[in-house]
Amino acid sequence: MKRTGLSLALLWGAAPLAGQGVVIAPHAVFMDARTRSGAVLLYNPNTEPVEVAISFFFGYPATDSAGIIVVRTVEHPDSTSPSAASWIQAFPRRLTVPPLERQTIRLLASPPPGLADGEYWARLVISAKGGQLPVTGVADTAKVRVGLTLEVRTIIGVFYRKGAVHTGISLSGLRTAVVGDSLAVWARLTQQGNAAYIGSAHAALVDSTGKTLAEMKAPIGVYYTMEPRYALPIGALAPGRYRLRLDLSTAREDLAPELVLPSPPVRDSVEVRVP
Repeated sequence: MKRTGLSLALLWGAAPLAGQGVVIAPHAVFMDARTRSGAVLLYNPNTEPVEVAISFFFGYPATDSAGIIVVRTVEHPDSTSPSAASWIQAFPRRLTVPPLERQTIRLLASPPPGLADGEYWARLVISAKGGQLPVTGVADTAKVRVGLTLEVRTIIGVFYRKGAVHTGISLSGLRTAVVGDSLAVWARLTQQGNAAYIGSAHAALVDSTGKTLAEMKAPIGVYYTMEPRYALPIGALAPGRYRLRLDLSTAREDLAPELVLPSPPVRDSVEVRVP
């Protein structure tokens, strides 16, 4: 019996995985046409060895009908897709990381000739499988041990940049709704330029005096168009009129400044009425 866990680490931070997993850094790999290479460090914090397999696919964050962020995969991207999944290799692709030791995965890009300027993407999948976890509550009358083989997968972004790359974002359709003790916020975000928009979203609910009553900050990665749903805890607001402000910027504390593609901040606001 196999249990599979999935950890999505698009651009949030180093990815520590529970159980028989490994700790992975960095949480995103950026390569350029000059070096065409990158590296991922794996650390095994467990007391047993971990078997690791490396694979790639083309995918990007998108939103479903409820505004939840998911990974949309494209099994056979066409020639218009900015996919790097078929021409980035990992060395090695399979390895065993001993307990409390580190191993490095080397990445090498071999882009096709005549590749146009821009940013190209792939998703790197690290599948880590360790020892069996015992299953309790099973009678041992037959002296048979029952266990689960734990396999933990994490996905990180790999970005290849060639030539002049630039990014931006458009914001439209900002709307809100009071749901229980939270304020739900939706907005339509569309990537501009020839590179993904990697940045942060900051939403704040203010009263008529400009006082902030609730706020939310979240990292974002916009590759095409998405409509994420955010939630601000507001408790029991008194009836009245308020304003929701949404700011998008490329400021990120978890990424080195030289990796961030700058773009002017984008802002919008909408009135919120509480009956």
